[in-house]
Amino acid sequence: MFQTVQLPLWLLVLILAFAAVTALSHFLLPSVRWFFRRRMEKVVARLNERLERPIEPFKLLLRHDMIQRLIYDAKVVEAVAERARETGVPEDVVFQEATKYAREIVPSFSASAYFGFAIRAARFISQAFYRVRLGYFDQDAISKIDPNSTVIFIMNHRSNMDYVLVTYLAAERAALSYAVGEWARVWPLSRLIKAMGAYFIRRRSRNDLYRRVLARYVQMATAGGVAQAVFPEGGLSLTGRVGEPKLGLLNYIVSDFKPDVGRDVSFVPVALNYDRVFEDRVLLAAAGAGTRRFRFRISSALRYMVKHIYQRLTGKFLRFGYAAVSFGPPLSLNEFSKGKSGDLTQAIGHELMERIRKVVPVLPIPLVCHCLQGASGPMTRDELVTAACAHRKTLLDTGAHVRPKDGDPEEEVAVALNHMLMRRMIIENDDGITPNEDERSLIDYYADSIAHLFGVAAD
Repeated sequence: MFQTVQLPLWLLVLILAFAAVTALSHFLLPSVRWFFRRRMEKVVARLNERLERPIEPFKLLLRHDMIQRLIYDAKVVEAVAERARETGVPEDVVFQEATKYAREIVPSFSASAYFGFAIRAARFISQAFYRVRLGYFDQDAISKIDPNSTVIFIMNHRSNMDYVLVTYLAAERAALSYAVGEWARVWPLSRLIKAMGAYFIRRRSRNDLYRRVLARYVQMATAGGVAQAVFPEGGLSLTGRVGEPKLGLLNYIVSDFKPDVGRDVSFVPVALNYDRVFEDRVLLAAAGAGTRRFRFRISSALRYMVKHIYQRLTGKFLRFGYAAVSFGPPLSLNEFSKGKSGDLTQAIGHELMERIRKVVPVLPIPLVCHCLQGASGPMTRDELVTAACAHRKTLLDTGAHVRPKDGDPEEEVAVALNHMLMRRMIIENDDGITPNEDERSLIDYYADSIAHLFGVAAD
């Protein structure tokens, strides 16, 4: 028993490595995880004291536990069995497929990542590029939302900046869980986005099993009170207009809802508008090609970054004008469904999109573009300023939400014209100002973002 045993050095190293891994996994790591879990719980408790919508326990579940709850849910198990019968594939193989989908969808929310990094980054980026304004906010209606209801922000989709702006402006109210598309699945961006509580969706997937796993996760998160943000248009607007809703995610929520049972669901319409959209020319090119395949070139991105850094260092950078977000009157699913039967998804979708349209903020550049869009010939600066101010007054009289509200309208129009000249959207000469025909689609893009407000009274 006490005899000397000779071992090769490589085998000794291997044995010690296995012993170290065993000690870590069985003794040290559980204690470390418990320590950090306790710290996180204390952080969340302090955050919940100042948030209007506290972070719900469902959102704080360990990702592994949430995945287990999802894949062993009765409806997912039923979907697996049906898929196995239809395809003739063994159930355990289909179950592994469902597990893969669950791992892809389920986020790993980190309060530290969201409130320690994401909120600060969102504030910095928003203010670095835009003059941010709150377009409209129905404080009384939103404050009357049942504290126990699940709040879902329904938003129009103008730019990838939408995520940043709404995260920044909703920072004191709730930690939002976004539904994000395939663009966000690129490593290491995917890890950060999941840590912020976002969940991935395959927008074009026709796989029934995937759809049922996704539906069940959305339904479980909604039942758990997780505040969510959804873009029902299904993608960025290629025309600038608020589009018609795609009803997939809404249907998952509505179809699982039972009036007067469990939590109510309160939909909050959110409308965004910009004086300049980062991706405007890319979106117009996609619209012209009739496809949503946006071509990303690393050379163009690097060139833009170098130019931007140079402008910052030399003091030549000008912010992109205004960006504004409006929060419209909420819609209670419990109230909306009273006295109605059948599938309400389409009715709710159209009602929410109409509420979004009514509160779209009116900004200087879209207003000037609207004036130029209807012009029959060149207009002098004074004529453009007069026309824009007249339209501004008309919109204010109909209840539209014009921003900036307290600024000098003539000065704001003059600044908008200078921005448009810098981007070569317009041409100014002795005859006056006319749209640059090469950029006519850009004029229409911004004008169309508010075209629906003219002649339509807003509530």
